[in-house]
Amino acid sequence: MYRDNTKMVKIGNCVIGGGNKIAIQSMTNTRTENVKETVKQILALEEAGCDIVRCTVPTQEAADAIREIKRYIHIPLVADIHFDYRMAIAAIENGADKIRINPGNIGSTDRIKAVVDAAKERNIPIRVGVNSGSLEKDLIEKYNGVTAEGLVESALDKVKIIEDLGYDNLVISIKSSDVLMCVKAHELIADKTNHPLHVGITESGTVFSGSIKSAIGLGLILNQGIGDTIRVSLTDDPVKEIEAAKLILRTLGLRKGGIEVVSCPTCGRTKINLIDLAGRVEKLAAGYDLDLKLAVMGCVVNGPGEAKEADLGIAGGDGCGVLIKHGEVVRKVAENELLDTLKYELDHWND
Repeated sequence: MYRDNTKMVKIGNCVIGGGNKIAIQSMTNTRTENVKETVKQILALEEAGCDIVRCTVPTQEAADAIREIKRYIHIPLVADIHFDYRMAIAAIENGADKIRINPGNIGSTDRIKAVVDAAKERNIPIRVGVNSGSLEKDLIEKYNGVTAEGLVESALDKVKIIEDLGYDNLVISIKSSDVLMCVKAHELIADKTNHPLHVGITESGTVFSGSIKSAIGLGLILNQGIGDTIRVSLTDDPVKEIEAAKLILRTLGLRKGGIEVVSCPTCGRTKINLIDLAGRVEKLAAGYDLDLKLAVMGCVVNGPGEAKEADLGIAGGDGCGVLIKHGEVVRKVAENELLDTLKYELDHWND
């Protein structure tokens, strides 16, 4: 079932599914028990544009910390549970807005029921998470290896367990580090359920490789109208996950707002340190909530023409530069004044 037709699920103050905007998620990498550091990281994620945050809850102390953490943050908090059903119940009792479990590693039906009953009492959504690394042996044998079909069957089996216990306030997550397997799995499951889907490429890697894998995988999935929330999983500062996710969504036309920076790849005509300038412009642009395209070009001869589709741009070379608006050169400035000139224009864009 595709995005417009998925069920709406309320996670704290965020609503997903049913055609609502695709929510961006991340996960803290602090010890949840360390309230100060966890709150600090979540506030940084909020500032970057995170909509939903997940924290691991491996201990009672971590579960208890949720109540304190929620006093200082402004976005929904999801408790990530592995194996111990008691931590799921404790997280719910301490105010978690959603829990993420794999019913397959929670244990007996009685234990799963205890978690479901606690969630039902407070109407807390459950995210049913399955990934290729934890696929059951019988499904690996059935499909002759780890496959998209096996992932889908595993996820739907887990969903049925919870539905049979009388609860359907669910979000489904099926992840793989194999990009094309992940894409196929989402294509298959989208036709088999109307529960919202959380989409991501798991263990995708560092900022460089992980962003590329995630952009390809998420792009292929989201462009088909599949997916209600996303996470770009990177081995780095979680804030970089938000930056990558926002760019993916903007590139697909699924989210507006924020400056899109485009820049030329440099060539033998370039007589300015364009790599440094483009990096500084991108950092500057991140501080503005403006919906525009900004071009950074390395040649004052071809730059204006190449930047004609941008709302605003600069081009530089050989000690001088130009300011460009809607493809027209409006001012010539010294090279060392380009960044300040651009900042002035951004500061007064809506004047």
